[in-house]
Amino acid sequence: MAIISACASTSCYTPPPSGGEGRLCKYTGQSVRALPIRIITVGKKRSAGVQLLVEEYTNKLKNYCSLHDLPIRSNPRNARDERAQVDDEDKAVMNLIRSDDWVVLLDERGRDIGSEQMAELIGDAGNTGASRLSFCIGGPYGHGQQIRKRANISIRLSSMVLNHQIALLVLVEQLYRLYAFSSRNTRPKSLSPLLLEPSFDISEQKTKDN
Repeated sequence: MAIISACASTSCYTPPPSGGEGRLCKYTGQSVRALPIRIITVGKKRSAGVQLLVEEYTNKLKNYCSLHDLPIRSNPRNARDERAQVDDEDKAVMNLIRSDDWVVLLDERGRDIGSEQMAELIGDAGNTGASRLSFCIGGPYGHGQQIRKRANISIRLSSMVLNHQIALLVLVEQLYRLYAFSSRNTRPKSLSPLLLEPSFDISEQKTKDN
């Protein structure tokens, strides 16, 4: 599996080590655009500890990519029922999404994804005509229908249901791991032997989801 290596405005993929089993990343030996990243999170006010860690990883990632943390208050219009709350949150998220965004939905019903597949996901996004990459983390009752239809892909970080604050921490840590280790041209232990299996094609999932 190739790893992203930050270099100016381009994310460069380095060849995987020899040996092992599995499919080599389709971007091996190639370069793809490094899109600015935004993380849109719906939820209540974060705990001080979570906010501190998010800021720490965000600051570290500035050395490798542009990342913006955009929190949205859950139930922004103080709706009294669950459906109305989800609809209000849905509208708030959609107001932050542009037509040229490449949208990744973090959802418990999404495709299982590991660190290796995250690298290929970012590569796929960079090879599109998108201007930025937006990760969306839903509120207590999940995502609304508009953002579900708009998303280019839905993924989940764990088979367990994660609180939105924990999901945010896992995401920023994985992004930092991906960029930081690759820029040093070293292999993170969790990515060895850096081979991707099983494979999946994002364009195919988008077709199936629709």
